[in-house]
Amino acid sequence: MAENAHLSSLISQLKSIVGEGYLLTDSAKMQPYCKGFRFGSGEALAVIRPASLLEIWQALKACVAADAAVIMQAANTGLTGGSTPDGNQYDRPLVIISTMRIDQIQLIDQGKQIVGLAGSTLFGLEETLAPYGREPHSVIGSSCIGASIVGGICNNSGGALVKRGPAYTEMSIYAQINQSGELELVNNLGIDLGNSAEEMLTNLQNQTYQATDVRFPELRASDNEYNERVRNVDADTPSRFNNDGRRLYEASGCAGKLAVFAVRLDTFPIPEKKQVFYVGTNDDKVLTQMRRDILSGFTNLPDSGEYLHRDCYDVSKKYGKDMFIVISNLGAKFIPKLFAFKRKFDAFSDKLGFLPNKMSDRVLQYLSYLFPNHLPKRMDDFRDQYQHHWILEMSNDGVDEARAYLTDFFAKHEGGFFECTEKEAVQAILHRFVAGGAIGRYHIMNSKNVGAMMTIDVALRRNDNEWFEVLPKEIDQSIDTKLYYGHLFCHVMHQNYVLKKGVDAKALKAQILATFDARQAEYPAEHNVGHEYFAKAPLKAFYKQLDPTNSFNPGIGKTTKFKNWVEATDHDSGCCKH
Repeated sequence: MAENAHLSSLISQLKSIVGEGYLLTDSAKMQPYCKGFRFGSGEALAVIRPASLLEIWQALKACVAADAAVIMQAANTGLTGGSTPDGNQYDRPLVIISTMRIDQIQLIDQGKQIVGLAGSTLFGLEETLAPYGREPHSVIGSSCIGASIVGGICNNSGGALVKRGPAYTEMSIYAQINQSGELELVNNLGIDLGNSAEEMLTNLQNQTYQATDVRFPELRASDNEYNERVRNVDADTPSRFNNDGRRLYEASGCAGKLAVFAVRLDTFPIPEKKQVFYVGTNDDKVLTQMRRDILSGFTNLPDSGEYLHRDCYDVSKKYGKDMFIVISNLGAKFIPKLFAFKRKFDAFSDKLGFLPNKMSDRVLQYLSYLFPNHLPKRMDDFRDQYQHHWILEMSNDGVDEARAYLTDFFAKHEGGFFECTEKEAVQAILHRFVAGGAIGRYHIMNSKNVGAMMTIDVALRRNDNEWFEVLPKEIDQSIDTKLYYGHLFCHVMHQNYVLKKGVDAKALKAQILATFDARQAEYPAEHNVGHEYFAKAPLKAFYKQLDPTNSFNPGIGKTTKFKNWVEATDHDSGCCKH
């Protein structure tokens, strides 16, 4: 009885802070916030949707006083369930704070840097920067599904752009709970905002600070060393991965172990000239040589180099067609609305009980059959000729450099290339982008005939020339379909496995990860551990340092969900190494 009164009191406080319309306690209404974009789900006491940074602070104070754990959530587009609960084996009530109503973006120094508040999105940033001739860290991929700026920083998200590395900053403003269980506000944003937490957060949100309050300390607002790191093709370590201690700093890589109010980031000039080259070959060693030549020998680094295997090309063409058509005709801005509709539609169809799961995907797939082929003939011709496809994007002086290199290279090596028209370039990049969702759709549509699906993003050593995976026979015989794509220059590969019926997915995944361990690869590479991967010792130590009472996002990386990092039994925690 006393516990119920305690929880009722917390809910009443949260309601008074955010308003009745922005407090959710009904399980059906909370479901979009409690279920991951692709992975994971759990239970929460309440979901709140505050309208200001000050409301977040007030809600955090109420949760700390009530001994409730907190999950900070932005767009909930993560692929490993890292911003949702994981089951219900928590020792405290759990409150989800959705930040998406707080989407303001502030410009510094004519857009050379920005401050993104808690719910600001990459797409919003792209639109904000366009008039200034600049662009954000990521311009394809996460941006299209409405991912948040802060979420990218908290998860060291990778992206496709070779020159920019993982999302990273050393400049942020955040709340943390100290060893004594007290809530503290830390302002490392490089902007003088006042003294008290309430004053600082209000001044930031209202942008009442002056230009003279903005400082330019010796702190990074992007990973400005990455272009040197990725060029070192002889190094025996990966170029980027989530467990990289060099890029774990306060908000960066915190995975929700801090309540991040805002981050400050560098932006980048939009190139004056761009050209996409479409490369095909049947010999993976050809791409190995090209990667080494370009990274170590070119004066100008590529903008991106997206790899797609022919099998993945086919799946993307058939099962990503509807997404391709939507983005082509309605723009990427429509995608978050489409996903919101899909979630509501699936929630409704699930209630009916007699319809198959993921009904929205099934309907969209059948509708896609009504449309003609959406890919250009030259791409399809290369699909018939070559099993390995590489979409190489260059800009400015790099265009002529790449053209001369490719012409000379393919005069002596197997394979070929063509220069994309502007339309073909958009189509090629978009075809690669929809591959991830298409693989999920493929699994849904073929679920009666196949087993589980596993998606692993792995960072290979920079000097690993055997980047195209050949699995041992005892593993390969358990897999129905292998679908590969990735960021070949960065040696970050997305390996997707659809298993045969009856195969133990957990055991097989452990075997596959063991092959990565043997190759000194790192995983995950850019989607963070979420609730799918085990946080290795350095990452777990970082989490403990940030959140000594384990009150923010408990259980992340298969760590304990209990207060003060008290270990539960294996049965209670559900922990396993992988």
